[in-house]
Amino acid sequence: MNLAAKHFDFGIALHHLRQGRKVTRDGWNGKDMFVFLVQGSKFQVSRAPLNQFYPDGTEVEYRPHLDMRYADGTIGVWLASQSDMLMDDWRVVE
Repeated sequence: MNLAAKHFDFGIALHHLRQGRKVTRDGWNGKDMFVFLVQGSKFQVSRAPLNQFYPDGTEVEYRPHLDMRYADGTIGVWLASQSDMLMDDWRVVE
């Protein structure tokens, strides 16, 4: 099945993200932009910037969140806008 050809709403996009897939919107202007789920994890602090706030070796919990690959190739935390959540032009990136 070619998932990239199917369009869906944000609720279905979240389902695909939870399955480990990347999703994008046709309405985004930037080339090669997509969103993906970063799973939560626990790790020990060993470098900046966290060791500025916690002693080295402190275990911290990194919560799950969504990241985006932006058009310039950088990656950053992504927060869905109301417009993004209401659109039905989402699709899987294969």
